Amino acid sequence: MSETDETPTDERRSDESLPETDDEWRERLSDEEYEILRERGTEARFSGEHVDRDDDGVYECAGCGTVIFDSGTKYDSGCGWPSFYAADDSKVTLRDDDRHGMSRVEVLCANCDGHLGHVFQDGPEPTGERFCINSVALDFESRERAD
Repeated sequence: MSETDETPTDERRSDESLPETDDEWRERLSDEEYEILRERGTEARFSGEHVDRDDDGVYECAGCGTVIFDSGTKYDSGCGWPSFYAADDSKVTLRDDDRHGMSRVEVLCANCDGHLGHVFQDGPEPTGERFCINSVALDFESRERAD
């Protein structure tokens, strides 16, 4: 494991300045995080750590720590990636993605421009949206339930 793979997420987030160069991003992220977040890659279906997670908390961008999704909006879509029916609109940027012979809408972190995944219009109510997101692009922060 390289030094960057061992860097705890909290340490990465404690530095509020975002990397400005690819080399700086490579130092901050693991190889897999870099491939997904900076090179617009994707992880294999059903391989991510958050696919089956049902804990209460928030999902943050693994690149910068921005809270993107609340666990209350997560659902099992059966697609093989964590799915959410809503995102904080101010925390994501959407753009057309015609790569790989498909017409999709890419979801990016509005803070660091990291590739998170795609959004489709086949989700449940109340939004009808399915944010299909790479686990590698997300960190999970548990929220203690008050009894």
